[in-house]
Amino acid sequence: MSIELFTVGVGILIIIAALDLVVGVSNDAVNFLNAPIGARVASRRVIIGVGALGLFCGVLFSSGMMEVARKGIFHPEFFTMPELLTIFLAVMISDIILLDLFNTYGLPTSTTVSVVFELLGAAVMVSVLKIIGQGDSLATIGQYINSAKAIAIIMGILFSVAVAFICGAIVQFFTRLLFTFDYQKRMKRYGALWGGVAMAFITYFILIKGAKGASFMTKETLAWIKGHAPLILGCMFVVSAIVLQVLQSLKVNILKPIILIGTFALALAFAANDLVNFIGVPMAGLHAYKAAVATADPINTTMSALKGKVPSETAYLMIAGLIMVLTLIFSRKARTVTETTIQLSQQEEGVERFESIGLSRAIVRLVLYFFDSLRVLVPAPVRNWVASRFDVAQKTLEKGHGGQRPSFDLIRAAVNLMVASAVISYATANKLPLSTTYVTFMVAMGTSFADRAWGRESAVYRVTGVFTVIGGWFMTAVIAATFAGTFALVIFYAEAVGVILLVVIAALLIFNAHKKHRQLEEASKKQEIFNLESVEDAETAIATTFGHMSLLLRELADSLDTTLEALFHNNFDRIGYERKKLQQFQNWSNIISANIFKAMRVLAQDGKMVSHKYAQTVRRLQKLTDGHRDIVLRAYTHVGNQHKGLLPEQIEELEEVRKQIRDILLEVADLIAKGQIVNLDRIEEKDWQLRELAAKLNEKQVERIKDNSSKTRLSILFYGIVGNAMMISKQNLELLEIFNESFFEAEQKQD
Repeated sequence: MSIELFTVGVGILIIIAALDLVVGVSNDAVNFLNAPIGARVASRRVIIGVGALGLFCGVLFSSGMMEVARKGIFHPEFFTMPELLTIFLAVMISDIILLDLFNTYGLPTSTTVSVVFELLGAAVMVSVLKIIGQGDSLATIGQYINSAKAIAIIMGILFSVAVAFICGAIVQFFTRLLFTFDYQKRMKRYGALWGGVAMAFITYFILIKGAKGASFMTKETLAWIKGHAPLILGCMFVVSAIVLQVLQSLKVNILKPIILIGTFALALAFAANDLVNFIGVPMAGLHAYKAAVATADPINTTMSALKGKVPSETAYLMIAGLIMVLTLIFSRKARTVTETTIQLSQQEEGVERFESIGLSRAIVRLVLYFFDSLRVLVPAPVRNWVASRFDVAQKTLEKGHGGQRPSFDLIRAAVNLMVASAVISYATANKLPLSTTYVTFMVAMGTSFADRAWGRESAVYRVTGVFTVIGGWFMTAVIAATFAGTFALVIFYAEAVGVILLVVIAALLIFNAHKKHRQLEEASKKQEIFNLESVEDAETAIATTFGHMSLLLRELADSLDTTLEALFHNNFDRIGYERKKLQQFQNWSNIISANIFKAMRVLAQDGKMVSHKYAQTVRRLQKLTDGHRDIVLRAYTHVGNQHKGLLPEQIEELEEVRKQIRDILLEVADLIAKGQIVNLDRIEEKDWQLRELAAKLNEKQVERIKDNSSKTRLSILFYGIVGNAMMISKQNLELLEIFNESFFEAEQKQD
């Protein structure tokens, strides 16, 4: 094997490093973006700008973190340069596939865990192959792998998950107890003192994370900082409290600068701590290559040179920082991952992304039982006082930047950043391994739990979401080790051909993941259309809910049209695609129903009334989606079970039904969209025509049953489609009646 071939291998490593930075930042941006974006503390441009500045500063402090990729998991002196390149290529190809997969589905995972287990899996595989090749015992694998370091990293990360959740919950509980949800008045009294505590932890966090990796910091200076933590925190508290009090006297909302500085701190920590996860391995490969070519026998020389310290290479760090900043600005997947954390911690009821599972229901029951038992031990006056401090009704969420309602308030956003900074600072100062992703996510979950954001209406769904993310973390470890080990095996034996094959496979998987992400984004955008952001103006809210119904009717018309057309041609794949969309239609219907209830509450608060039938739109929507679902599932089951297709005359008759029901759905959608009282005569006429057609078709079907030309399953399918079509038509007519009554009353009030 020529050294030129390994030159190409190092080049591939560097190219993959750039791509890995993109997928890595897309995943880890949630660490520092979820608090400011969730609280809508500023425009997205300002938040991204602050995060980008933190990233740029952080990369300059990351040189000290590069050691883990070179000697943290394995002992380099036992490997040659080709063997190390095999490990590093397997790790990087695995990493880019794995992280992009998690990004596609919006699940935050730990880049630290992924790279550690990838290094472990690839190193173990190469070590085993090397031991077998040399005829040694597998018991000697301990010489190759730094198992103690790997176990310490894993246990530290798992421990930090529990600590982060508990700390977040406790701090948020007492903070809310102090300020309540109507916190503005109390902020004027002692907000500067509380803000001083938050700023002390955040700025100390910046100092600790920055000093640890900064090349200009001497060992003596670092030791002094760690040895005088109370003094430093005290000074920072005093200075911060004074500055915040001055800002507050100038009518500045002091929570906003606290959150933005916290965002900067976590972005800096991410770049300083996690940059190694993306470029540490390629940098180690480059150093191994340089060390090997400097020897007389570059192919067979062991890589003892990697045990020593390597000076920081500022040019590479700056390039990495630029790629990270550009990714933060332009990555759409970063938004998807961030939205997952925000949705799981939103204060008010909303669209739940996850369904409930048995485990989440059992956990919620257990927690409710625990608190019910605990309530008996707490005196009633204390319970009532605590309940009054956590009364969400006393203050609704104020609109954030851009007039949009935030997912949680500024108090919780500040606590998220303060606690995450404190936990990470403590672990860093005491050389305890952790994952910034796990800490920030679990702190956010702990604060939302303490804030009673996980109420009875949402708890099971939120718990399911948390378990899904945590389960993904464990899967990260298993998948990372398996992928890297398998890829190392392929590269070890197939060499250059294996590398090319794996790169092609990775490219195809990433391409398919991007297609899937685009589909998920389109579905999400459609769902966002149905969300009612504000319900201050009840009349507008009512009009908006009917507008959303119009959109839903159009979507139902298209889906029914596609399903019946596919049924006529026995196109199972097309029907299957429509079946997958059933949950989406149910979600849209549920969102509109929730918006109707919101509008009714606002009307009640304003002392206004609306037609009692307005609430019945929920029932009409349910029946509409039920009829649509029944037709799709009947078609899916019939074609999927390979039953005999519809008879030509049945297709011709159902084609008439299809045209008429589509015509009714689209016309009702148009009438509702206009927002004016409509004449029902035309729709009543069309409904009557459909029923007359159904009666004729039933007579014809009876004759087919008698002469046995239409078998039992065909007859059931035929009657099911016709019956559901009539039911859908009837619900459309009743929707129009409710629409007329609601707007007639609204017009009367205006007159």
